[in-house]
Amino acid sequence: MQGGPLWSGSHQDRPVPAVERTCSSCGAVGAPKPLHVRSWACQHCGVLHDRDVNAAKVILAAGLAERENACGAEEDLVAPLRGQASV
Repeated sequence: MQGGPLWSGSHQDRPVPAVERTCSSCGAVGAPKPLHVRSWACQHCGVLHDRDVNAAKVILAAGLAERENACGAEEDLVAPLRGQASV
């Protein structure tokens, strides 16, 4: 097997940008943070985030947006999470 993707038909050309610093509430992208910073507050909306939980929410929202948008147009990464308090 030669080098390349391990899965066929993937959308690896459309990476999820900065999941660890994108606010899952408003979508604002903050400044890079060192790994020892485990929680942070969004400078735009003020929501306090756990780094790992927030990244998981952003990845979930990106997956939901990708599933709903099979045409490849630009999408709002956190739109699927807005109004879902249980996520």
